[in-house]
Amino acid sequence: MRKLSILLLAAMALVIAACSPAEQLPYLETFDEPGTWRTEEDADVSGRIQNGVYDFLVTTADLFIWTTAGESFSDGIYEVEATPVEGPLDNSYGMIFRVDDDNDDFYVFKVSSDGFVWIGRVKNGGRGERQAIVGNWWFESDAIRQGLNVTNRLRVRAEGANMIFFVNDREVGRVTDDTFRRGDIGLMVETFGQGGVRVHFDNFSVRPLEN
Repeated sequence: MRKLSILLLAAMALVIAACSPAEQLPYLETFDEPGTWRTEEDADVSGRIQNGVYDFLVTTADLFIWTTAGESFSDGIYEVEATPVEGPLDNSYGMIFRVDDDNDDFYVFKVSSDGFVWIGRVKNGGRGERQAIVGNWWFESDAIRQGLNVTNRLRVRAEGANMIFFVNDREVGRVTDDTFRRGDIGLMVETFGQGGVRVHFDNFSVRPLEN
C-alpha cells in the first residue's frame, strides 16, 4: 500500500512490491479470505480484508492512498464494486490499473460521493504528473449513486490504447491513450480537507474481452 500527500506531494511506500505472476483470465477477487492484496495499519490508513470486503479507511486529510494485488494484466474488462460507508461526501475512491509498481505509474478511475468522476493517469506517485485524460479534471455525472452506504460499480473496457469507462453500466467517458499497456491492479481512496473516509470494496474482476 502506498500513500501520496496532496499538499506535500510526497509518497511513501509501506510495503515491498511483490513480483507479478503471468496474466491469467478470468480473474476474480471476492475478498472472502486473505490473498495477495496488500494490507496495512498505521496512523494514516487502515487497509484490511475482513467480512468479505477490502475495508479501506483513510483517517488523515489530503491523502491519496492505494493498494495493489500483485497481479499483471493488459487488455480486459476491469470491474469493482465500491461502497463508501463513513466520512465526508467530498471524497474520492475507485480503481487503479496497469500499475507499474516500481515507478508508481498507473491509470486512475475514481468517483466521489457527491457525484463527480475523475479519469486520468498518475506518474511517479503523482509527484511527476497527475493528468486527466477524460474531460478537463473532475466532471459531474448522474450515473453515480451519491451519498454513503450505496454501491457504485466501476468498469473499464481496455483494449490496447482504447479505453471505455462505465459507472453502474452507464458510459462516462472513453479515450485513446497508450501511456501504460500492462501492469498491476489496485484500489484507491483519497481525502481532501477532511479525513475519515472509509470505503468497502468487493468483487474486483478482470475478464477477457468479448469476441
